[in-house]
Amino acid sequence: MKALRNTAERSLELCDMAAPDAPDEDEVQVRMRAVALNHIDVWGWRGMAFAKRTLPITVGAEGAGEIVALGANVKNLKIGDVVALYGAATCGICTPCMEGRDNFCENVGGVYGFHIDGFARELLNIPARLVVAAPPGVDAITAACAPVTYGTVQHMLFDNAKLKEGETILVHAGGSGIGSAAIQLAKAIGATVITTAGTDEKVAKALALGADHAINYQTDRFEGVVRKLTKKKGVDVVFEHVGVDTWAGSMFCLKKGGRLVTCGSTTGISTSINLYQLFQQQLRLIGSFGCNIRNIAESLEKMATGIAKPVIDTKITTEEIGVGLERLESRKVFGKIIVTL
Repeated sequence: MKALRNTAERSLELCDMAAPDAPDEDEVQVRMRAVALNHIDVWGWRGMAFAKRTLPITVGAEGAGEIVALGANVKNLKIGDVVALYGAATCGICTPCMEGRDNFCENVGGVYGFHIDGFARELLNIPARLVVAAPPGVDAITAACAPVTYGTVQHMLFDNAKLKEGETILVHAGGSGIGSAAIQLAKAIGATVITTAGTDEKVAKALALGADHAINYQTDRFEGVVRKLTKKKGVDVVFEHVGVDTWAGSMFCLKKGGRLVTCGSTTGISTSINLYQLFQQQLRLIGSFGCNIRNIAESLEKMATGIAKPVIDTKITTEEIGVGLERLESRKVFGKIIVTL
């Protein structure tokens, strides 16, 4: 079979690999149909030094496909099901995994496509507990955005930040995959959404997507605009994933008792916090990593009902993967880049 492999820094090749054998008794075999690109794919392509891995490695951390074979013990899935795949090889036996909190796994084997072979291949065997069947009407391209993009946002907004109807949220980078997802999911529960974007074109697209206010952070200080929009009160929640470049402004945007939830740091990993501001304003800072399998199922259900509609920036083939990664790296995207297989 064919697989898309990272062979060296900024080098990807479509390679021949041995096709998998029949799945083990607790596995399913999936014919992959779509992989959604994320910043973790860019980091792996760049050769980020903190990744403990050996090249070559098959890329792709978020994807979906169709079941083509079942292990003997698999009863809740069937051949032909469109399935979204969980993005990490969790153990399934530690206490967090048994409680359905796979993103707290104590023995995780790595993130697919980053530490271990990922989803950009024709066929793979995977434990059945790590796949979630899509409801009728949800195709593989849509389902491919559930495990990382929508699952991460579902976990951030509702499990962690506890966003509620009537609250106001600041969503950074509304043109990113998770930013566009956050706009949709926050609006769907009746929140007021303020978002940031880096161009006037992206601002217009964010407003068309449903944001109540959109700020071009290249021409305006977002924190000043947010304070003005909220009459100096601040927002209830900040959805952070940018990091150093926006951190201080994000803290300033929070109302007393506000919550900042963060899942990323694309502009750096070290920043400072005004401790006086933190305790005087009684702010809550929440770290959020990935999602649990329940969040994927919740996201797929929202896709089936039309609440969640992945914004597709570009569809590309495996031969165009380098172009797609460069586009994502340069922040020219609005929504998701999908690699079709």
